[in-house]
Parts: sequence; C-alpha cells; structure tokens
Amino acid sequence: MKLVSFRKDGRQSYGAVVNGNVIDAGMKFADRWSSLKTALADKDGLNQIELALDTDLPAHDMGNVEMLPPVPDASKIFCIGLNYRTHIAETGRDTPTQPMVFSRFSDSLVGSRVPLIKPKVSDQFDFEGELAVVIGQRCRHVRTEDALGYVAGYSCINEGSVRDYQRFTTQYLAGKTFWHSGGFGPWLTTSDEIPDPHALLLTTRLNGQVMQEASTSDLLFSVPELISYISKICPLDPGDVIATGTTGGVGAARKPPVWMKKGDKVEVEISSIGILSNTIEDEILE
Repeated sequence: MKLVSFRKDGRQSYGAVVNGNVIDAGMKFADRWSSLKTALADKDGLNQIELALDTDLPAHDMGNVEMLPPVPDASKIFCIGLNYRTHIAETGRDTPTQPMVFSRFSDSLVGSRVPLIKPKVSDQFDFEGELAVVIGQRCRHVRTEDALGYVAGYSCINEGSVRDYQRFTTQYLAGKTFWHSGGFGPWLTTSDEIPDPHALLLTTRLNGQVMQEASTSDLLFSVPELISYISKICPLDPGDVIATGTTGGVGAARKPPVWMKKGDKVEVEISSIGILSNTIEDEILE
C-alpha cells in the first residue's frame, strides 16, 4: 500500500493512494485511530485499512488535497550524516566508524507539492535526497538480523540543509531543522512492497536537472544497522522516522556551489516508492 496523510477542506485525515485517488480511511477509522501514526501503533491497523479500501470509502482526487508528511506527528525524527560513500568522498571527511545521528523537529517537514521555505537569514539552502524509514512496532535493543521486521515502510525525504548555520558549530541541528525547510513524502510505501531497501535508485533533480543519483546499496550503515544502533539509545516507536543520509552531488560540494532559491522545483525520486516534489519560496515574516 501507499499510505498518506492529507488535509481536505480543513480536515486532516489519512488513507491510501489507489489509481491516483486518495481513499479516505480516516473517515471510517477516526474514532479508533486519530492519525496514521496511531494506526501504525495497532498491530491490526494496516490490515484493517487495507481491507477497508474495498468498501465504499470517500475518494479524493490527489490534486484536490493538501499532502502532509506521511507521519506529520512523528515523535522522533533521526537523521544520519555522512552515510553514503559518495557523499563522504565529496566532503573529504573521514569515514565514520559509528552512525552520525542528529535530529529534526516535525514542523521542519512538509508534504509533497507544498513549498519549502528558504530561510530569510541564509542563502545557503541545499538539497539532500534521502531514503526515509518509518518504524511500525515499538522496539528496543534490536538485533541487526531482526531489524527489518520492525519497519512499517519507506518514503522520500529532501532534508533541506542551511549550510552556514550547519557549520557555525560542530552540532548539526541548527542547520537541519529550520521551519518548513524539508520535504517528506509523497507517501509511505509499506515494507511488503520493498523487500530490500538497499536495491533502490535514488535521484534528486533541481529544475529538471539530475543533481544526485545513486543506489541505496552505497549506504555505509545499512537500514538494519541504523535501527539496531538507534534502538540501543532509546526505544523506537511506531511512526518514528529515520532519514538514512544523502548521497554525493549536494549543492555545497559543487564548484561553484548550487543553492535552492525562490521559484526552484526540487524532486526526490526513489524507485518503488515515488516522487517527492516541492517548489521553493522565500520566508515572509509577518
């Protein structure tokens, strides 16, 4: 299934994409599961949503809904730095011996077709196409060989990075969690449709030009290794997100650098998942 969260006529809901339409499962299950995250937390949630798709649920044209991040209320969003060998090479940094983990806040991410906001305080607004992993079951101290069993599904992330703020200190958070600076979507493709998350092609396009392209097999730390490592730090809960890192080709590494600006369109496409598409707008202070 391709699961979505969305807003229609001021009402937030969730459902699945079928033949270009958004099937409104939230209309049926709102009293039981208020959001997709709460449905993920119920071991029978996804099964019930899938069964309901064959019933007479409301269907909305995708063009007539506001797409939200698949999990707009994620409790924890973990991001991994320097996790593609091509990206490590272009930065000239040493290869990490352990995953480089930092975090983002939920309100730093928007859904597909919603503009990313270039911060007023910086022109160094960079793109980072990434594979996102969404947890489906609470877990702690997970063995690597068991880790994929805790995954609900996968999505695309454009982890918009504000490079000067990122470099002001050795801590990444400031440059990585500006309000509405990143995209997440277009939906959550359930794990049964992606048996091997390391056999996907990730492509980032800026105004139609390919800027990043690599196989997820280039990941330094695999998806199971990341889940196992993070679950030693804290419990992972349904709806938690792991952004697995970006590949080579980022704007900051180009000569001259390439930054996202107002009017640009950036797309992150991952095979078997879909295309996350966002335009860029300037921040307007009220």
